[in-house]
Amino acid sequence: MMGARILIVDDEVQIRRLLRVTLAAHGFSTIEAPTGKDAILQASMARPDLIILDLGLPDMDGAEVLTQIRAWASVPILVLTVRDDEAGKVYALDHGADDYITKPFSMSELMARIRVALRHVAREPDEPVLHIGPLMIDLARRIVEKDGEALRLTPIEYDLLKTLARNAGRVMTHRQLLHEVWGEHNYETAGHYLRVYVGHLRKKLEDDPTSPQLILTEPGVGYRLAADRDDTDVIPPG
Repeated sequence: MMGARILIVDDEVQIRRLLRVTLAAHGFSTIEAPTGKDAILQASMARPDLIILDLGLPDMDGAEVLTQIRAWASVPILVLTVRDDEAGKVYALDHGADDYITKPFSMSELMARIRVALRHVAREPDEPVLHIGPLMIDLARRIVEKDGEALRLTPIEYDLLKTLARNAGRVMTHRQLLHEVWGEHNYETAGHYLRVYVGHLRKKLEDDPTSPQLILTEPGVGYRLAADRDDTDVIPPG
């Protein structure tokens, strides 16, 4: 998705300059915000294709920025954090991040993560509409409904549901899901993501997330989207 517009949110001038120059060299345009309030304003006015967000902002916690943007937008948000422990990473994901990079970071890794995130939101033409139990998933328009009510999913949540839906009724192993959603170059380092995002999906899809009926756990193996063969209907495009 070359030419995508990226919002850089960081209070360090040097970091913003480094990101601006590097992203421009790769064909991206950038917008900058040094504070959380500026980030929320720019996200709503400029409608960026991706946000790079530092959690350590001078005016408000980065988690609050995530929460406010997530209330109305599904734009991919890549968090920059100094938290190098699993709890810190899960914290970022739980507050709406799609991915994270730990400071200090390498620019090559950052660019790879950006490319993966942008692929998640690329349009998928000539894809069918899936009807699975109470769910309707329009793959071409990236629309998900449950019992006729639209659901707002982040790009990662959508890709995870799409992968499970395309294989409804079949067990998808942890390795298969990580490879499909996070890509061949990132899935080995994203193992802890899967549990977090399955939890996110269950909160949005299940009537009772503590007793899931749609996304079922296959202990020690993976997950399965529950659907009897007769309940799964594929409508071709057009």
